Amino acid sequence: MALLVQKFGGSSVGTIDRIQKVAANIIKAKQEGHNIVVVVSAMYGETDRLIQLAHALSSDPNPREYDILVSTGEQASMALLAIALTQNNCSSRSYTGAQAGILTDNVHTKARILDVKTDAIRKDLANGHVVVVAGFQGVNEHGETTTLGRGGSDTTAVALAAALNADECQIFTDVDGVYTTDPKMIAEARLISQISYEEMLEMASLGAKVLQMRSVEIASKHNVPLRVLSSFNEGPGTLVTLEEKIMKKRLVSGIAFSREEAIISLSGVPNRPGIEGHILGLISEANIEIDMIAQNATDEQHTDFTFTMHRGDFPKALKLAEQLALELGAGTIKSTANVAKLSLVGIGMRSHTGVASTMFKALGNADINIQMITTSEIKISVIIEEDCLERGVRAVHQAFELDKATSEKFPAHMES
Repeated sequence: MALLVQKFGGSSVGTIDRIQKVAANIIKAKQEGHNIVVVVSAMYGETDRLIQLAHALSSDPNPREYDILVSTGEQASMALLAIALTQNNCSSRSYTGAQAGILTDNVHTKARILDVKTDAIRKDLANGHVVVVAGFQGVNEHGETTTLGRGGSDTTAVALAAALNADECQIFTDVDGVYTTDPKMIAEARLISQISYEEMLEMASLGAKVLQMRSVEIASKHNVPLRVLSSFNEGPGTLVTLEEKIMKKRLVSGIAFSREEAIISLSGVPNRPGIEGHILGLISEANIEIDMIAQNATDEQHTDFTFTMHRGDFPKALKLAEQLALELGAGTIKSTANVAKLSLVGIGMRSHTGVASTMFKALGNADINIQMITTSEIKISVIIEEDCLERGVRAVHQAFELDKATSEKFPAHMES
C-alpha cells in the first residue's frame, strides 16, 4: 500500500463533469489499496474572475482581503470534489489550507510555507478517508489566510508529500508530462520519461510552465518523487527524481524559453571599483529583478553594462537607467522590450564539450543573431529577437536530435 499525494489543476477540475472524472480516478487508486491525499486548484478561470472583481473595486486591493477572496476558489473545488467522492461511496474529508495545518510566513499574496502539521490528515487516513485539501493557501501565525502565489497548489502538494513522507507526489495537468520543449510550438517535441530535480528547477526558472519552481525546490530538498501526469490521457508521465536514479543519461533534456524579456545597455559607464554594486543596488531598491548581466570594458576608463529583466519591469527600469546615465555621466542607452530568452538544459553538459558550439551554430544557420549569453554547469541561455524565437527553438531542437526517439541518449555526432 502506497501513500500518494495527487494534485489536480484548474483544467482538471474545470467543470462538474471533469470533477466527476477526477473522483473516478481517485476511487480507482483507492480500490488498488493506496492511501490518497488530494490537492486541488480553483476551477479553470475562477481565480482570474475573483482577481478581476477585486480590481473592479480597487486598483490596489488590500493584501489581506485579497488573500481571503482568491482563496475561496480552491475551497469551492475541494468541497465539490469531496461531495463527488462521497456520492460514489468513497469516504472523504475536505480541508482548507488552515485546517490541513499548512503554516506560512506573514507575506500576503506570496507566502512561503514554514511548516505542515499533519495530525488531522494522518488520523483521517488511518480511518480510511480520502483527504481533499485546498491548494494555494495556508495560515500565518495570526490565524489569517495567506496565499502562495501563482502555481501555489503545486507547492501545497509537494509540501504535504514531504511532511507525510508520501511514496509519490503526482501532479495531474492538461499535458502528458514534461516535454523536450513546448509541444504547442514544436509538434515534434517528445515526452521525457525521467528528469533530475536540478534540470527541472532550471526548466521551471527559465520559462517552462509545467511545474512551479518552488514546488521542485521542496521536492529536491526532501527527496520527494514527483511525477507529472495527464488528467485526460493514460500514461506514465514524467518522473522528477535524483540524478543518480535516472536510467538513461542525456546530453540535453530540453529547451525552455520566455517571451517576457527586455534588455537595457548603458555604454560609457565609468570603469571604477564598486560601480556594478552601485548600479545593481539602485535597481534592487526599485524592486526590479535582474536576470542576465554582462559587462564589457571598452577602454581603461569606461565599460558597457547590460542587463535583462522581465518585460513588465521594463518601463521602470528604463527610467532608472536614464537617471543613472545622468548621474554617472554615461554615454548612450540602448534598450528594447522585443527580445526573448532561449535556454538549453541538460546534466550531460557537465561531462561533454561542444554543446555551446552546436547550439550557436544551429542559431547561426537559422540566421538568428545572439545578443547576450549566460551559462551555468547544466544550462546555456541566450537572448534573441522575439520574432526569431520559434525558429530558434526549432533549430536547436533539431540540432540536438530532441525530435527523435533516440533523444534519451547522446546525439550521434556528439557521442564521446
